[in-house]
This record gives sequence, structure tokens and C-alpha cells, in this order.
Amino acid sequence: MHTFGNRRDIDGLRALAVIPVVLFHFGFSSFSGGFVGVDVFFVISGFLITSILFREIGAQRFSFVDFWARRARRIIPALSVMMLATLILGWLLLTAKDLSELGRTVRYQSLFISNILFMREDGYFEPASDLKPLLHTWSLAVEEQYYIFFPLLMVLLMRHLRHWRWMLLAVLLVSFGLNIAFIERKPDVAFFSLPTRAWELLCGAMLAVLPAPRHAVKPWLFQSVGVAGLAAVLIAIFSFDKTTTFPGWAALLPVLGATALIWSGAQGPSWVAQALSTRAMVWVGLLSYSFYLWHWPVFVYANAISVDGIQHAEAAGWILLALGLAWLSWRFVELPFRDKRLLAGRRPVLVGGLLAMAVLAVTGSVVRSSDGFPQRLSGKALEYAQARDWRAGQMKCLLLNSDQIQDRACLLGANKDATATRLLWGDSHAAALLPAIEGNATREGRPVWLYSMSGCPPVISDDLRQRCRDFNEHTMEQIRRLQIKDVVLASNWSLYVYGREDGDRKILLNAHDSTIEAEARMAAALKARVKAIREAGAQVWLFKEVPLQRKAAISRLTSLARIGRSAEGLGRPLQEHLARQRFLGTLFDSMSAADPGVHVIDPTPLMCAGGVCSLDFNGHTQYKDEDHLSDAGSARLSPLFAPVLLGTTDN
Repeated sequence: MHTFGNRRDIDGLRALAVIPVVLFHFGFSSFSGGFVGVDVFFVISGFLITSILFREIGAQRFSFVDFWARRARRIIPALSVMMLATLILGWLLLTAKDLSELGRTVRYQSLFISNILFMREDGYFEPASDLKPLLHTWSLAVEEQYYIFFPLLMVLLMRHLRHWRWMLLAVLLVSFGLNIAFIERKPDVAFFSLPTRAWELLCGAMLAVLPAPRHAVKPWLFQSVGVAGLAAVLIAIFSFDKTTTFPGWAALLPVLGATALIWSGAQGPSWVAQALSTRAMVWVGLLSYSFYLWHWPVFVYANAISVDGIQHAEAAGWILLALGLAWLSWRFVELPFRDKRLLAGRRPVLVGGLLAMAVLAVTGSVVRSSDGFPQRLSGKALEYAQARDWRAGQMKCLLLNSDQIQDRACLLGANKDATATRLLWGDSHAAALLPAIEGNATREGRPVWLYSMSGCPPVISDDLRQRCRDFNEHTMEQIRRLQIKDVVLASNWSLYVYGREDGDRKILLNAHDSTIEAEARMAAALKARVKAIREAGAQVWLFKEVPLQRKAAISRLTSLARIGRSAEGLGRPLQEHLARQRFLGTLFDSMSAADPGVHVIDPTPLMCAGGVCSLDFNGHTQYKDEDHLSDAGSARLSPLFAPVLLGTTDN
């Protein structure tokens, strides 16, 4: 397209990209697809970088060292300051585990490969992502990798191939094909990796190398293309959400929309280009890099010290803080380096940039190897942080794979010589009940068997994974062989019916079921299991699910304690818990009403008071994470299991 020089409309387009990203991250539901702003950034970067490369390679004055020095001058100073500040705040606010993870992220991003780290961990939309102050650096890593490899490709193509544009287009199509190929099988790879994202930058690149048109483009055409491009981007911003399969085919909408906007703005003063060129849009666009850098750490730490999440009124203040930090970063970090007032030569800026990254990498490694310096925590913060670890032996009893089925079962209680006729059976939520059961078992002198396997509900269903079917079959055999009289079934029941609260449905008994079908499937599977247990001569105790807490619960408790703020009122609203458990509660109660040998144990009245299912009780956290009970929380439920151990319901 051969259009170089300052483009105010592109500065405005940066604002159009960063504002939805920020509003999406801060929870403004109208901007449910705001994450596509990153894709708009990719197109802009591809266009601008390729414009420079095309001009300099074509004029035979391209230098790799000069190019990478300019990139270092543009990227590294502001990034280094932000990562250092994030580490300092992490030291003040985060649990040892979370600070250790932050140290690892700093190390990876210092090597420009944080996207690879995140690709191997939780997805972008997973709950744990809210604990990662540098999650947003994945897109910077993608661009940085692109800046390393793409100049090599451009030099090779332009200097050695006559029809090099076609080869560039072929690379674009291969990258898009990889995106489509991985989006279903390995969505995290499709989301985070350079090979599956390069096509977005290459759309901008292809635009930069288009031959100049022989005749002026008709105003009606570039006006129409500009309006269509803006519409495409806005439709993606306001209609996409976390459930959208992305990037995949859906990414075409914002990517082609951004491409159309850049093309249209180069042809003439279109209406859209003029709107993007307004002073306010250009100002935000100039701050967009620093705004993007700072907004996510501000969100993570603000969320960590809020009792009930960031409300919209608070969010506005935090966004303004991020914008203020962005201005300071732009004014006192970006501009001095970009204007060459600091480290003016290419060698000093490259050496300085590499040194800054090396220092941060070493710092991150030290934080990681020191396990987040747990000794810096004290008092309540330390107690809350330690609650994330089970210490009563739960992990010794929790099976993780089918190879362990024959090797290990847990007998709870002090009197191991007595005959055990009670058995607790379920997934990790059953293992979490160990302190509650063991206290009763020791007190009554009646040992209890614990059979638990991670991710395996104690039901009869062909939809379960093979390891779960094997485990459940083995447990049922033990019930018959040991002549068990009372069986307690405990599980994260709603997980297998509705999936995770973030929309992940992979754990369902059948991931393709509708909600009604999933409920019917669970009802049939549980009734079949209860029938089999009753036919084996045992009574059944159905333990209702403990209230699920909101994400990052324990980390928030620790952060609040670090700043001396009360955690009173922190917890899941009772109505939210009851709404999620409505079907399951009705199912359990109906099964109990239909068979006197089936009983229900409900922890809700004990754990929820005043309309809130509290995370903290009398200064002790009841949870180790969002849904598993802590040692203290489990022990508090001990009275609920007394009837099982007292034997008052023996057949």
C-alpha cells in the first residue's frame, strides 16, 4: 500500500483496541468481547512493522541491529518498569504460592516466552487467570517473537524471490489453517502460540506491501469499507463473550475489520478515520501501550484487596488509576527512550535492554526458587496462606489414577483393629471430609474406610472416564466384601451437571448435554448407584455439596490480611448457592423420602448465616480453595457425621 508517516487514525484505532480490553477485564458485561482488542493490536503491529521493513529492505538500507534496537527502545523500558512494580506489589500482597508463580512468569517474559508458559497452564478465561498479574504479557510475547523472526523472513523473501508477496500470503494461510486445526483439539495452543496467531499480524503485513493503486479509490468505496470495518470490530466487541470459540473462524471478524479500517484511512479522509483522529482518541492511542501494560496488574491487585470483587463504581476509579500510571509511564519512560534522550545509541539501548531483562529473569528465578518467600508472611496472612495445604492426610488418601486403586485405601480413626463397617466414597470433596470423619471415628472407636479419586463422582455411568469406572467398580466390590453397613457419598455434584462456573463443560458426564439432559443423566446415574448400594445391604448417606466460593478466595483473604482489612462478609451469597443446588437438593430429598434407608446430610445451615456462605469463620478459613474444605472447615462439620458413626441407623 506504500503509505508511511504518521497516521492519526491508527493512533485512534489503538484507542479503539485498548479501551474494550480494559473494560472487558474490569467486568463491564456490555464489552463481553472486548478481548478482541488484542487482535486489533496485532493487525496494527503487523502493518506498521512491515511498512518499515518493506521501505528499508527495498531501499537496501535495512539493518537487523537497527531494527531490533528500535524495538527494544519501544518495548523494554516500559515493560521492565511495569514488571518490577508488579513484583514489588506482589511481595506486599500475594501468598507465597502466587508470588512464586509471579516470579516464574517474570522469568519467562524476560525471555519473551510467557505465552508458552500460559499455554501450558490454565486458559485465558480460567478462574486462576485472575491471580496472574502478568497474564496479559502473552500478547507482548507473541509480538516480540514475531519481531525476531519476521524480519528474517522478509529479507529472505524480498531479496531472493520475485513473487515474494504470494509466499507471504501462503504463510498467512498456513498460520490461519493451524489456528483452525488447533482450536478444537488444543484451544490453548491456538490462543497463545505465535504460529496460530501470526496470520493476524500478517493481515496487517499484507496490507503494508500491497502495490499502490493505479487510480485514486472512489470515495464511496473507502467510506463503505471504513464503515464496514468499524462495524465488524464493534460487533465482535459487543457480541462475543467467554464462550465464543476463539480465535478460530470468529477472529476473522475483528481482524478483517481492523484491516479494513487501516486500508480505508489510507485512501482518504473517511468519516471513520476522522472519528478515530479526534484529539481524545489519539491521546488514548498514544498511551495505549502503557495503558495495556498497567491495567491488568491494577485489576489483579485491586481484585485481591476487595472483599466482594470490584464493583463498577470502584472499577472506574481503578481504571483511572491505570490510565494515570500509563501517562506517567509514557511521559517519563517511553518518551525519553523513544526520543533518544536516554541510551541514544543502538548499542547502549540493546545492551541496556538485555541487561534489564537479565536482571528481571534472575530476580524472577530467585523468587520462584524461594517458593515466594513464605517467611515474609505473618499472623493471619500466614494462617490463611497455609490453609491452602491439606495437613491431615487427605492427599495420602486421594487417588489420582487407576494404577493406585489396588495399592491404597485409607482407614480413618484411632482404633484400627475394630471392624470397619462405614465407608466414605467420592471424589476430592470426599477426601476433604477426612478431618470431619476421623474425629468421630476416633471418638467412637469405630474406624471408617475412605475411598476417593480425583474427578470421579460415585455414580454409575458409561460417560465416566475409564479410571473412574474402574475405581467405582473396585469400591463397590469392597462394600460387598467388607459387608459395609453405611456408605456416605460425597462429591462436587454440580460440577458434573453444570460444569465450571466459567463455562467450562469438559468435566460433565456428557459434555454435549443440555442442562436438562445433564440433570436427567445425573439423576439416573446417582439413583443407579444408590440402588446398587442398598441391594448390597448398606444404608446410604448423601452429603450435599458445600457452598462453592468465588475464584481467588484464599488469595483474597491473604491479601486483605496483608493490608489489615477485615474479611467480614467475604463469601458466596446464600441465594447463589441455593440456585446452583436447586435441582440436586430436590433430587437428594426425593430419594430420601422414597427410601428410609437413604439419608441426607446438608452442610448449608452450618456454613451459611445472614445470607452469606462465609469463607472465614471465627478468624479461620473454612476453605483451601474455591470449593474444597480446609482442615479447619472440615473439622467444623464433624457433628454432621455423628449419626453415621453412632450406629443409630444400623439395619
